Amino acid sequence: MGKGDKKSKRGKIHIGTSGVSRPRKKKKPAKKAATKEAAPKKAAKKAK
Repeated sequence: MGKGDKKSKRGKIHIGTSGVSRPRKKKKPAKKAATKEAAPKKAAKKAK
């Protein structure tokens, strides 16, 4: 078990692949920038 072993964690790191012994890390969802402009607010009707 070493760098030449494709099934070991150390071998996966050396080769640069992923698998059962070295699963890929999930990417965090990127925060979306406020691309949409806020709709203009309507004036509230005053009650008499």
